Amino acid sequence: MFKKILGTGAARAINVLTQMATLIMGTKCLGAAEWGKAFIAQTDITFLLIGIELIAGSGLVYFTPRKKLATLMKLSYGWIAFVMLVYLLLFNILHFFPEFYHNIVPEGYAWLVLLMTFIYSLHEFNLNHFLGKEKVATYNWLFITQILTQVTMMAVLIFALNLRTAKALLYSQLCGYSLATLIGWGFLFPTLKREGGEPLKDSLKEMLHYGAFLQLSTLVSTLNKRLSVYLLRTNCTEQQIGVYASGTQVTEGVNIVGQSIGLVAFSALSNTENKQRASQLTLRFMKLSILLTFSALLVICLLPTSFFEWVFSGEFSNIRTVILLMAPGIVFFSAHTILANYFSGTGRPKYNLYASLIGLSVTLIAAFVLIPWLGIRGAAITTSLTYSALFVYQWFVFHKQTGSRLGQLVPNREDWEWVRTEIKGFI
Repeated sequence: MFKKILGTGAARAINVLTQMATLIMGTKCLGAAEWGKAFIAQTDITFLLIGIELIAGSGLVYFTPRKKLATLMKLSYGWIAFVMLVYLLLFNILHFFPEFYHNIVPEGYAWLVLLMTFIYSLHEFNLNHFLGKEKVATYNWLFITQILTQVTMMAVLIFALNLRTAKALLYSQLCGYSLATLIGWGFLFPTLKREGGEPLKDSLKEMLHYGAFLQLSTLVSTLNKRLSVYLLRTNCTEQQIGVYASGTQVTEGVNIVGQSIGLVAFSALSNTENKQRASQLTLRFMKLSILLTFSALLVICLLPTSFFEWVFSGEFSNIRTVILLMAPGIVFFSAHTILANYFSGTGRPKYNLYASLIGLSVTLIAAFVLIPWLGIRGAAITTSLTYSALFVYQWFVFHKQTGSRLGQLVPNREDWEWVRTEIKGFI
């Protein structure tokens, strides 16, 4: 278990380093305005992926141990093709409303956004399959391949080809997704054997039922995280959005802790039927995630403004303010990530949906009040309030179902013994 966490953590740490390299290259060479445009395009892709992930998303982690690979591939690939056709039609219709259209999708980026959505969907299928099979090492290698290819290609595009627009980031990501998808297929297809028939209709119903709650939750969760971007678009300049995007990327980089632990937890919980063990693992994972996330954020928050100006350039002098205001929410989010994986991994994603709806209500109220008033600072405060609300609701449900108390989030001797045992097993 600990070996998987460390392996995933190492992969995520490499991701943070490459993202920081990408962020520094982007802020220094592209400028705040182009960086803001790239962030808007990435937000568009995030929303488009939600429709695809109804069938071909993280729900595959839950179904992989329970369904045959051939069944999952037929349903997922068919769904990806169908949804992409719907998106293509939608984008063509939106051309008749150019002012609204280009306020959502940066002008000249539509085809690139659609292509990236398609390729990433294929890559994500591979990742979710290997995670569902508890092949965490394969998952991590594909993830590392993607991010290292991305940062290398961005350097080539900027310094060798002198591309100084938002497309430098998006093209580099497209290269990373494409290469990782091809390698993933190399691991995946040899395992695709001739299997007995499995009713596609019944499997589709199960996946839709499970995926509906999961993806509605993801949709609302994404709105919680990214709705502020579209509100900032109407109240701030692209340069200010670039500053907010950079602050968001720095703080969300700390989420590697919760994400790494959460992925291992999701994989383990999806493969166990023991409720007591599931709740015990969740508490231990949560304590570890909160402690490590808080420690990392404390270091970042103690850095002076001059440091950020030196790293990202003078255009980003307000980034420290964004980081400080978002930091409390990130700690809550690290705990929320573990609880969300607990509910999904035990087949109860509806509680994640309910939590996200509560978070969305907080987002809507706070964002519409604070962003016009405080700009990017209001967006950062909104994020912290939303993440806090997510955790409070999910903890209430977790407490009601398992009888766990807040006092159990304080590390005890048994937790340290568990960590020591896992480390010994790893060594």
